[in-house]
Amino acid sequence: MKRLFVLLLFISSLLKAEDIEIRLVFNSFNVDGTIVIQSLNSNKNYAYNLNRATKPLLPASTFKIPNSLIILNEKLLKDENQIIKWDKKKRFLDVWNQDQTLKSAFKYSCVWCYQKFAKQISIQKYENYLKLFDYGNKKVGIDSSSFWLDGDIKITAFEQVEFLKKLYLNNLPLDKKYINIVKDIMFEEKNRKYKLSSKTGWATSVKNKHGWYVGFLETKNDVWFFATNLLIEDFKRLDLRKKVTLEVLRQKRVI
Repeated sequence: MKRLFVLLLFISSLLKAEDIEIRLVFNSFNVDGTIVIQSLNSNKNYAYNLNRATKPLLPASTFKIPNSLIILNEKLLKDENQIIKWDKKKRFLDVWNQDQTLKSAFKYSCVWCYQKFAKQISIQKYENYLKLFDYGNKKVGIDSSSFWLDGDIKITAFEQVEFLKKLYLNNLPLDKKYINIVKDIMFEEKNRKYKLSSKTGWATSVKNKHGWYVGFLETKNDVWFFATNLLIEDFKRLDLRKKVTLEVLRQKRVI
């Protein structure tokens, strides 16, 4: 109920004329979708395409954020550097065909790595964690090994942002050691203007394939949480997830 109230307040603050700056960015990249941005320290919130932003969607590989927390909390791995032995089965991405760690599996979105551990976690246990995290619709479905790719779990862009905020602020009911490990493996890049932590995702099992880019961007004076979801059919256009996000942040003078 509390989360719903917060989301309604957030959404109500955005119920005005469509954000022209953001619309122009999406038009310039010739892509449809949504983006939600929320500041930690100010009252600045931005969203584009509210219908899409409030639509529950498969999280795809962005679920590797909560999944990593669960794997660590279940003590299936002791830390981000423990070796995950490759099973010698060839997959279509060469970078998957080797031993991994949680850090590399997260970076390369290694599906077999996460499925290896997901098979050791029951559906009921997963649903208990989803309730604990207040994550999306909290549903798994009939297969614990791939539900984030083709199961019943759904999450909106607004809900992605709320979850990321709880992660960043250590407001999840888990050992802070595990939370900090996950925040560390989310790190993507750093420069003079910002530090960026993120996760991508691409849902290909649905009729309208969609790509996610979610995370948080730390500047000198603030932290900005974001969730971008784009309708992407072609693998070659996946780079738009990050490009659109950063361009919107530039237009809003965040970076």
